[in-house]
Amino acid sequence: MIPARARAILDTMVFLQTVLPYVQIGLSVLLIGAIVLQRTGASLGGAFGADNFSSGFHTRRGLEKMLFYATITLGILFAISALINLVIS
Repeated sequence: MIPARARAILDTMVFLQTVLPYVQIGLSVLLIGAIVLQRTGASLGGAFGADNFSSGFHTRRGLEKMLFYATITLGILFAISALINLVIS
């Protein structure tokens, strides 16, 4: 017979294995949306080495700042959920 504490831990792990893929899908969709919504100052020439330094530096304010921090938070949450998935699998 399995002790009550071990059974509770096992139930929690089974619950996480069931729910975590859906959480990761939701986080990934939100993260993609947050990245796409961000306005970048760099044009296509910046990818090929053109000088875009003057357009890349600006102060984030209001909604843009909140979206920036939300993107960072979503990225961290996604990485943590991937790590938890790796550990419990």
